[in-house]
Amino acid sequence: MKIVTVVGARPQFIKAAAVSHELRKKYTEILVHTGQHYDYNMSEQFFDELNIPKPDYNLGLSGGTHAQMTGRMMIGIEEVLEEERPDWLLVYGDTNSTLAAALAAAKLHIPICHVESGTRTHNMANPEEINRICTDHVSTLLFACTENDIRELKREGLESKAMLVGDPMYDAFILYSGRLKIENIALSLMDGSNARLPQKFYYLTCHREENTSDEKLTEILSAMEVLDYPVIYPVHPRNDVRIKRINRQKNFQNTIFAKPVGYLESICMVRNAEKIITDSGGLQREAFFAGKQCVTVLNHVTWEATMVGNRNQLVKPEKKDILEKLSAMQEVDENYHPFGDGHAAIKIVNAIGKV
Repeated sequence: MKIVTVVGARPQFIKAAAVSHELRKKYTEILVHTGQHYDYNMSEQFFDELNIPKPDYNLGLSGGTHAQMTGRMMIGIEEVLEEERPDWLLVYGDTNSTLAAALAAAKLHIPICHVESGTRTHNMANPEEINRICTDHVSTLLFACTENDIRELKREGLESKAMLVGDPMYDAFILYSGRLKIENIALSLMDGSNARLPQKFYYLTCHREENTSDEKLTEILSAMEVLDYPVIYPVHPRNDVRIKRINRQKNFQNTIFAKPVGYLESICMVRNAEKIITDSGGLQREAFFAGKQCVTVLNHVTWEATMVGNRNQLVKPEKKDILEKLSAMQEVDENYHPFGDGHAAIKIVNAIGKV
């Protein structure tokens, strides 16, 4: 059996690290990288440190509007699918790469496996929501991470195609989280210097377009300025110029502005941070896996299963709200494991083989 897997962004590389390892024990996998994340720290470094097989095809497609990017990807992926003639297409998550691959395969009558199906924010202003819904409705097999996702698929009449397998990102977290020691991390800072991590710190990531205006970033960083320990902030490439400009004006002293970090460095910092501030869907889950309290700078819930016991709380990009939510005490139920047992990849591969 031949399976074409399409990835394009950081969270997909992490999931592929778990699933491709199991998939290649039984089947032939052709890996396609669209190039949606193209920076070394956002892409190639993940392949290197997670020992993901190098892509068989690298389309090198990024930039432009959502329609431009998706259209170019559909053309490139269609050419690959016509050449390879796979038995299945495998896609992850909710990126433009995911939607483009699913549409191209559906029109060629190639069955589609969608990993991370059923995730819903019920916010159609969110481009990823459109990608998720469209991909689920053209897919053949829907692999859900949580019971909440299964319920969403049932509401849309898709239960006959759905299967609860758990989250392959949790598989990867278990597999890789102990491979790097915190004392071995040396951050590359935006000013060109290097620095070791402080003994105690908070971990911040912020990259979504809705949070990265000058006003909102200033509010978020102003909250970081009054925390009791330094804040590590690996700056996404799209924010680089803006952060430098804002920091020249405000001269923030409590935030350490670093260049993007790899997956092993990131999950090591998650495990060792005091608390997490993020707008990333992946980092919300990783904080949850590590038992670290998280506040998420978004106006919609992405992972409902994490929103318990103050373990993950939505905050506005406002200093007061961020500080109030960070001060809340979290309650961790050690028996609560909504993301599965760490064997999602095996369940996915076994399910494909039975169809």
